[in-house]
Formats: sequence, C-alpha cells, structure tokens
Amino acid sequence: MLVVAALVRLTSRGPTLYWSERVGRNNTIFKMPKFRSMQIGTPAVATHLLSNPGAYLTPIGSFLRKSSLDELPQLSSILKGDMSFVVPRPALLNQQDLINLPTKAGVHTLLPGLTGWAQINGRDELPIPQKVALDVEYLHRRTFWMDIKIILLTALKVIKIDNVTH
Repeated sequence: MLVVAALVRLTSRGPTLYWSERVGRNNTIFKMPKFRSMQIGTPAVATHLLSNPGAYLTPIGSFLRKSSLDELPQLSSILKGDMSFVVPRPALLNQQDLINLPTKAGVHTLLPGLTGWAQINGRDELPIPQKVALDVEYLHRRTFWMDIKIILLTALKVIKIDNVTH
C-alpha cells in the first residue's frame, strides 16, 4: 500500500486517497477510501457516465483500476465496520437505480463489500438490473463457502484483469 500511495503522489497532484460518499447498510451514508485514480476536479459520478473517462485518469489511474489496487484502502473500512469482504458493492449517492432496486429487494440490509457475486459475474460489464439480480441471488444463497468461492474467484479476476473498464 505504501508503494501505491507513493506512486499516486509522484504521478499527480492532490491527495493520495479519494473519499467517496457511498450508500451502506440500511441506506446509511459512509465515506469509502480509494487510492485516487482520477484527476482533481473530475465529476463525482459513476465512471460510465463520464463522456470521456480516460481523459480524467491520472498517469497510473488506468493501471490502478484494472489491477484493483485502487480498492486496497477499503480494508480500513472493513476494519472500521462500514464494509465487509464479501457482499454487494456500495452504490454512489447519485446512483438512484443502484439504491432503489436493492432496497426494494431487501439487499440494502447487507453490509456493503469489497467484492461480491455481481463482481465475479461481470463486474463493470453488467447492466444495473442484472447486477441487482445477482446481489439478490447472493442475499438468498449466501453461505461461508459461497463467500470463500467469491473471494477466490475475485482474486482470479484481479490477476487476469477481467471485466474492468478504465
């Protein structure tokens, strides 16, 4: 983590960490840290909503995102109790569809996670209704062994840099 933090500081101006307001368990708001992969002044919206997301990346931003190294600071959110290792990813405040659909299905009662069933079944490539359907499936099927499977498959996806946009 120290190496990544140093690389972020050396390759772009601004803070090392980006604190994103996210929707947590029972739709409470919490601040989730990430290594900053975007330039200062980038609009705070989901990457797919930017007209040219690549233009906002820092010199190492693409690498951080594709390798998922930008997610490492979230381990502190797990220790703090805001997140878990496995469950659905937390939505941004402006992603109403990723807040409303899971709330209707009861998924909002879960602590958000570093990875989840939707992440290993398509990640950024999935349309939102499909992500939510996978999160609902996880809600109803979750077991210790399913969590272990998700963690192992996440590690494989990260190594292969699979289904990641910018």
